[in-house]
Amino acid sequence: MRDVIYKHALLNAVEYGGKAEVKAVIGKVLAEEPSLKSDISQVVAEVKKIVDDVNSQTLEEQRNLLGKLGVRLEEKKIVETGLPELPNAKGKVVMRLAPYPSGPLHIGNARMAILNDEYVKRYKGRLLLVFDDTIGSEEKFIIPEAYKMITDDLKWLGVKYHKIVYKSDRIKIFYKLAEDLIKKNIAYVCECDAKTLRDNRANGVVCKHREQTSERNTEKWKKMLNGRYKEGKVTLRLKTDMQHPNPAFRDRVLFRVAERRHPRVGKRYKVWPMLEFSWAVDDHMLGVTHILRGKDLVIEDMMEEFIWNAMGWNKPEILHYGILNLEGVRLSKTESRKLIERKVYSGWDDARTWSLKSLEKRGVQPHAIRNFIINMGLSLADVKMPVEILYADNRKLIDSKANRYFAVLNPVKISVKNSKPRTVEAQLHPDFPGRGRRRIHVDTNAIYVEEEDYRNFKGREVGFMNLFSAKLDKNSVVTSENVKYDIQKIHWVSGPNAKIKVVMPDGKVVKGVAEPSIKKLKVGSLVQFPRIGFARVNKQGRETVLYFTHK
Repeated sequence: MRDVIYKHALLNAVEYGGKAEVKAVIGKVLAEEPSLKSDISQVVAEVKKIVDDVNSQTLEEQRNLLGKLGVRLEEKKIVETGLPELPNAKGKVVMRLAPYPSGPLHIGNARMAILNDEYVKRYKGRLLLVFDDTIGSEEKFIIPEAYKMITDDLKWLGVKYHKIVYKSDRIKIFYKLAEDLIKKNIAYVCECDAKTLRDNRANGVVCKHREQTSERNTEKWKKMLNGRYKEGKVTLRLKTDMQHPNPAFRDRVLFRVAERRHPRVGKRYKVWPMLEFSWAVDDHMLGVTHILRGKDLVIEDMMEEFIWNAMGWNKPEILHYGILNLEGVRLSKTESRKLIERKVYSGWDDARTWSLKSLEKRGVQPHAIRNFIINMGLSLADVKMPVEILYADNRKLIDSKANRYFAVLNPVKISVKNSKPRTVEAQLHPDFPGRGRRRIHVDTNAIYVEEEDYRNFKGREVGFMNLFSAKLDKNSVVTSENVKYDIQKIHWVSGPNAKIKVVMPDGKVVKGVAEPSIKKLKVGSLVQFPRIGFARVNKQGRETVLYFTHK
């Protein structure tokens, strides 16, 4: 691993003037050795260490080392990161997104959406948005506003679908196909209670209802549809193999009774299909050619293939990918919903939900998410990625957009005795002088610095950025009217100033002060507070509310 990293670090450094970039090197390493994705944390740590080593060398030394490795820059052949070709992609490619409307999309769901979108665009195919809105468990239920949340999220991501389909509009189609399975003697009505059903499956015991005639099953099926059975008293099950090595695949449930109201169709239906049955039917009837799903959904694969074979239908291609986890990030719509209901979270856009709405509110760009997802590819390995990888992509996109403003989040007030009030100027962005400068009034009797800086540098000479150098104390003394280059630099805010509130990714709210020009910014503006990080303006009023993006 170290040799591969060292090679790419040197190549990246030589190609870009002697300075390699961690994110670029990680991408190249994972492209050449996809198996390393399973231990991404170790890879990231090793890349950072090697990049520091390479960057400490001169450009000439880097070129010489490349030569010793037998690599010349103009001849290097590195596998690019990205997505593999779809198998058997002949004719029109049709793919589908199948979100369950229990809340908005989160960063994990974005993978499903973006991968499908990328492939459909590559093959000039069609993408269907199929809402999996059958009645689910009592724990996981449909939220009416989630339909629009999801379409809004897809629009924000830049995912273009060609048609919307609602499973709740297709119940009668599912009923017809269920009846066909009953007539083929492949499905039967089971009146076992839930515990008996579970125990029989676990022990491979054949249910006493399994040998009913198709006529008897049809009769009971119609009773189900006519509301003659209460919830929990009956199911329609598929005749698989009760000795199958995977107990979860033994006589799976296809339909069950659910008496709860559905947000779109009310109580029109009381018998609802399980998701894998509706997938098997719709993937065929909607002409889906390729299905992308997580490798953890192996039972769903087995169910679909069993039903396709039973009905004599052609099989779409199924492609899998491993589970992607972000370090320190917990993704659960059900858990988020409960915390919203308990007023622990402020709403679906609370930073702690990691919903796309929360990321948008924080200033994370959709293209950064897309780059992050595509670079992960379709590896079957489960990976745990540092969230810094996503932030690195985002930083590249927003650094040029975000003007600079001073802010202090934990202010300590000092005064400067031997200096007079004045006005200083600072560039809005150091890389774009054409954007202009901002004027900052300085009241030398009221200058605010970070509590941490005051604690760490008290009694020492520091440079107040764009202002002067001074010995830091409650009553500071100017040591130079210019900022010295060889001493610690700190940011500051003076009076008059603007009150700000910064909401952090962990939900913590930090209050502070900023230069008054922050009040003129529009909602949605991205800023960078020097030495603090990026943030997005979300509300203007008596105080400016910003959501912290990242450093």
